[in-house]
Amino acid sequence: MKLLVRNLPRTTTETELQALFTEHGSVQSCSLVMDGETGLSKGFGFVEMPKQGEAKAAMKQLNGREIAGSKIRVKKSEAKAEPDPTAT
Repeated sequence: MKLLVRNLPRTTTETELQALFTEHGSVQSCSLVMDGETGLSKGFGFVEMPKQGEAKAAMKQLNGREIAGSKIRVKKSEAKAEPDPTAT
């Protein structure tokens, strides 16, 4: 299950984010979204957890948790809609 993590402190590293979620189960992948110009975090990222039960538990436990003065928000990541190539 892919989770969207928002409102992260911009100083958070991928290692710290992964460690936070590893407390609740196995983490398949973890990535922060970075600003292409500055190279700094945009304050959100994605965590993939292979076991749905662990992902749901992590979501419930971590949503609203304060990290370095910021209350993070964790929810299931919605798949991006692909643009319809036949649309005019």
